[in-house]
Amino acid sequence: MSMKVESFPSKRAISAFKRSFHSGHVLKQCVSNVKLSKEEFVSKLLDRRWTLPSPDAKIHQIMLSTSKVQPQPGRPLSDISFWNNTNPCFSHSMAEKDDSFFIVRDDLLHPLINGNKARKLDALIPLVEDHSVTDVVTCGGCQSAHTAAVAVSCSERGLKPHLLLRGEQPEILTGYNLMSTIYGNVTYVQRSLYANREKMLKSHADYLAGSSGNVLRFDDILEASLNQSDGALNLLQKDANRSDHPRKIVIVNEGAGDVVALLGLIRLVQYLSQNHLLGKERVLKFVVDSGTGTTAVGLALGAICLGLPWEVTAVMLADSYDGYRHQEKRLISNFKRHFDTHIDHCFDDIDKGIVHWVERCHPRKFGNVLEGELEACQHIAQQTGILVDPVYTLSAWEMAMALHKKEAEVEGGVKVVMLHTGGTLGMFGLAQRYKSYFSELKVGSSS
Repeated sequence: MSMKVESFPSKRAISAFKRSFHSGHVLKQCVSNVKLSKEEFVSKLLDRRWTLPSPDAKIHQIMLSTSKVQPQPGRPLSDISFWNNTNPCFSHSMAEKDDSFFIVRDDLLHPLINGNKARKLDALIPLVEDHSVTDVVTCGGCQSAHTAAVAVSCSERGLKPHLLLRGEQPEILTGYNLMSTIYGNVTYVQRSLYANREKMLKSHADYLAGSSGNVLRFDDILEASLNQSDGALNLLQKDANRSDHPRKIVIVNEGAGDVVALLGLIRLVQYLSQNHLLGKERVLKFVVDSGTGTTAVGLALGAICLGLPWEVTAVMLADSYDGYRHQEKRLISNFKRHFDTHIDHCFDDIDKGIVHWVERCHPRKFGNVLEGELEACQHIAQQTGILVDPVYTLSAWEMAMALHKKEAEVEGGVKVVMLHTGGTLGMFGLAQRYKSYFSELKVGSSS
């Protein structure tokens, strides 16, 4: 399947780097000899093939109105009314002091591959294609949106997706589990074996490769792309068409938590920072729910690389503060190592962190749903047309409201922007686990 090549306004930049970034040595040579401006660096970084034909995303404005009536017991947010402005004028909306926050609707990108899953695969899938990979191995939970996204993306391009899912096969396949099964080759793995993800992924990839195939980690592909000439790449692609070509299998980490996933988020930040959208001068606070933490780091890196006065707050859902800080440092270190950036001054305060990691408003064990949260999702959906889920995106919605309230209380408070990370098909899986909660939706409705 042919992919659209993302182009940039500067013809000079395109001609100077016409060999395309996925042959990487051009960028390395350039930044080694010339100190690029931030915008030039990002433009060179993003001069590559993408999965998404466009980085565009709709931005809506959520207006809030609080009732004087106390919230109903067991029904959080029932005292708040929402209204969705689907076509805000940013020049006016950003300047006005009103009860509202903005939401980037990445949940609308694709019916199955949406939200941060689409962004993290945006640069990854073309590199897989360029290196003649035949099979992709990855892993996730039973209702993993990531594994479903990988399965759909690979199947669309003639690649074979192999998905290792934690736990046992459910009695009835639904949600992302159903999509993973329809589009991919699913294997259920005992939790004790799944705990060592690296060993599990490598073992399965070796099994698929047999005696004649090759197994690669994604870092290997990325490093090869940064040191490979176009001629060598073309020969590699031609060689892949031979009938005797061995299987080439790549391992993608759980949640696509690899450094290349950052590029899709940086591309999104560049799009959002256009003057007719969020702009480059406004101080903004972004909010995102975090599973692996990769999305939050990508947003923060994009803001730093472009010199934007944006702050990223990430709601910790699946790990501890120390775990997320470790992930943040690892991704930034790999980003600097792979892309040879000469804007190191941007990362002088790396030890202080570039993401604000916070607990969700109502902490709990990851994956658990609290009483009344389904009614809160229903309330939001009926008043705004936006579907959030109680595990991931409701946590970001609540945090966006909390940050907005805090900013509204101070002079010169800044606007809050939530990134909707999609994943709402997971609601079908939750319906199997929390039957009593979902059955209550039949008798209750949002006022």
